Amino acid sequence: MQFSHITLTVEDKDVSAEWYQHLLGKATVTPRDGAGWSRWRLQWPSGLVIGLTENKKTADHQRFSESNIGLDHIGISCQSEDEVRAWAVKIDALGYARGPVEDVSYCWAVTTRDPSGIPIEFFCLKN
Repeated sequence: MQFSHITLTVEDKDVSAEWYQHLLGKATVTPRDGAGWSRWRLQWPSGLVIGLTENKKTADHQRFSESNIGLDHIGISCQSEDEVRAWAVKIDALGYARGPVEDVSYCWAVTTRDPSGIPIEFFCLKN
C-alpha cells in the first residue's frame, strides 16, 4: 500500500503553489472549490500530488506548528546521499532557509519550510 496524495491547509494557496513549483518543478494545477474552502491540486510528472487548500475557518496569519496534533513534516524520498545534498544546493540557490544536511544512523536528510511553515524533508535511508 502507498499514499495517493497529501493535501495541506495553507495560508495562501497561490503563494504556496508558486513555492512548490519553484522547488519541485512545473506541475499541472487543477482548481477545486467547496463550501468554505478553495484548493489547487498540483501533480508532477513523477506522480507526486499535493493539494493546497485555503480554508475560510483558518485564523488570519496562523502558521503551521509541528508541535500540534496532526502533521509533523512531509518527507520526499531520495535515492542517495548525493541527491539529498543536491536538494540542499537547490534550496540554497532558491534563497530558501534550510537546516543542515543531517547524517544520522539510519538516513541522510535536509529540511526546508514552505510559506506556511510546513517542514519539507528530502530523505534517504541508509542501506
